[in-house]
Amino acid sequence: MRNLVFLLALVATTALASDTDIRQSIESRFPGTKVSDINKSVLPSIYEVVMESQQGPMVAYTDDKGRYVMVGDLLDIKTERNFTRERMDKLTEVKFDSLPLNQAIKVVKGDGKRRLAVFSDLDCPYCKKLEAELAKVDNVTIYTFLYPLPMHPDAPRKSKQIWCSKDRAAAWNDYMQKGKLPTGKGDCDNPIDENLALGAKLRIDGTPAMVFTNGKRIPGYMPAARLDDMLNTAEKAR
Repeated sequence: MRNLVFLLALVATTALASDTDIRQSIESRFPGTKVSDINKSVLPSIYEVVMESQQGPMVAYTDDKGRYVMVGDLLDIKTERNFTRERMDKLTEVKFDSLPLNQAIKVVKGDGKRRLAVFSDLDCPYCKKLEAELAKVDNVTIYTFLYPLPMHPDAPRKSKQIWCSKDRAAAWNDYMQKGKLPTGKGDCDNPIDENLALGAKLRIDGTPAMVFTNGKRIPGYMPAARLDDMLNTAEKAR
């Protein structure tokens, strides 16, 4: 019994020493980066390290001293699992029901049972491509958060005009599909600043950015067939 206690204490001390070495090594070599979690990976003697920076969470792999660092996806080619992607999905997960949906343009298609949130900049070319694909998807409720990026200086004004329209959904579709902007000053109460603050909190630095009801977030454009599959997967996970 005594020997067992000694061995357990030795293992715990070794693990603690490894964590300390890894944390000190990485944080000293990458200023502004904070190591938030360290775990053994599926590979012998290799540790998974979660780092937090201004750009968001990042997963890397290192030895027990933090001397050698590998960045990239860790794959199991037999089971086709991507351990890095699974970890990142968990780290960037968004609780859908925590989103302030009243700050988004709501469009219900078909039975509207499936739900999707999209952060979109109306002057973003890929956002317009995504809208064309979303038009092919049925039985979904889409919440569009107007999210003008700094690279499009006129996007905030246009976003406010659309939000202040009598029919926001129609105004959004007219602009994204036909380039037709509604008349009006766009001087009503609007959530554009709140949306920008929300996006910054969620570390959304590009558009389009989609959030599914299972918490999964996807940056960028996606074809309709893939969107449909992901909506179904998210619905089953609820």
